Amino acid sequence: HAGREAKGYVMKKWKALLAGAFAGALIASFALVGCSSSNDGDQMSSSDEGSAADMAAKADPVELHVFAANSLQKALPEVQELYTKAHPEVSFADTQFEASGTLVSKLAGTDGQTQAHADIFIAASTSSMDKADKNGSIDASTRLNMFNNDLVLAAATNSDLKVSDLADLGTDAVDSFAIGEPNAVPAGKYALQSLVSAGLATSSQADDGTVSYEWDASVADKVNAGAQKVGDVAEYVSSGNVQVGFVYSSDIYRYDGIKAIYTVPADMHKAIVYPGAVTSDSANAQVAQDFLNFCMTDPDAQAVFQKYGFELAAAGQPTRPAHADSIRSEEHTSELQSH
Repeated sequence: HAGREAKGYVMKKWKALLAGAFAGALIASFALVGCSSSNDGDQMSSSDEGSAADMAAKADPVELHVFAANSLQKALPEVQELYTKAHPEVSFADTQFEASGTLVSKLAGTDGQTQAHADIFIAASTSSMDKADKNGSIDASTRLNMFNNDLVLAAATNSDLKVSDLADLGTDAVDSFAIGEPNAVPAGKYALQSLVSAGLATSSQADDGTVSYEWDASVADKVNAGAQKVGDVAEYVSSGNVQVGFVYSSDIYRYDGIKAIYTVPADMHKAIVYPGAVTSDSANAQVAQDFLNFCMTDPDAQAVFQKYGFELAAAGQPTRPAHADSIRSEEHTSELQSH
């Protein structure tokens, strides 16, 4: 009996040792599998990230052509640069900055202009975009209001002239002033509306939208209404060819040698709205629409537009930046002069 008990004890001992060894091996095996799965997951995650980067790098290149109002000449290229940084596959061809009326004619190939292609059109007036829509040049479903602006009287930076009312233009205090050609330059159209409101002009509009006008005797010999773009008005003022000129508040930030001396009350002219749209024949409509959305929603893009004096339109409604009522004057200088 003693022998059998000893033998049984030994067998039990071996079974316990074998069970312990098996359990240890099993635990180690699970640990190895776990580590392996974790490493594989990390490798897959890295691989996925690399694939996403590779896909972005290998995306088909897209070149967008943009037609934009002259007054966007400084702000828009900075925003385009931001967009290309976020979307390396997208580049911008030589953007055309001209009077909105000229761009409408180029898109349609009318008024002596050779028809030209663009993916995006941003105008400085709703009437210009309306005409582009009527011509079939834009996809109306993509149209949105992007910016608002103010109309101001600009004088040379060294001028001592003070204006408290547009009626002052008809007095001896002002000897000359300039506006953009109302049928080509939106700023000129708004200036004419303001002068009509002030009793310094009369105007009528034909069925095709063409405006004709006559000046009051008090300003007839003072006004130059032939500027083909708002930049020409700024140049006339800065060079001393005229005493004052009508420009946008954003133009004060674009051109050297001028300052705003009077902001025209908004109720003296129609709202100054910059609509944008994808053109009807764009081959890159989806990317073009994405760029317009980027302009309206990206915080850095919004900061650029506000820096240059544009008021952002949110959901089609105008919003005013903090500086809208403090346009640069004699006492207000801007870092933008270095641009």
